[in-house]
Amino acid sequence: MSHTAEITITLTKDGAKGRYVASVAGIDEPAELTFSIVSEHMIIADHTGVPDSMRGMGVGKALVERLVADARENSIKIVPLCPYVNAQRQKHPEWADVFQG
Repeated sequence: MSHTAEITITLTKDGAKGRYVASVAGIDEPAELTFSIVSEHMIIADHTGVPDSMRGMGVGKALVERLVADARENSIKIVPLCPYVNAQRQKHPEWADVFQG
């Protein structure tokens, strides 16, 4: 069963760590994509976690799309250590400009 959810994504940064949090109305547990800030122009995407209650809603992909859009806007390269981010990168060659390695 696939259904399009209203996904809200927020970004928080704390020192050298960053986190995108996605929430969907009616679901308490958030999804997240975390990253480490290496420098002003490079980050390492290290983890994506989506709770089972959000599976099939496109939440993980929405998190990566936001990461890519923000990286592109701020001239930042992404090192995709997270297997999910790396898999999405391989499916979207149009994102090659923001990925390193």
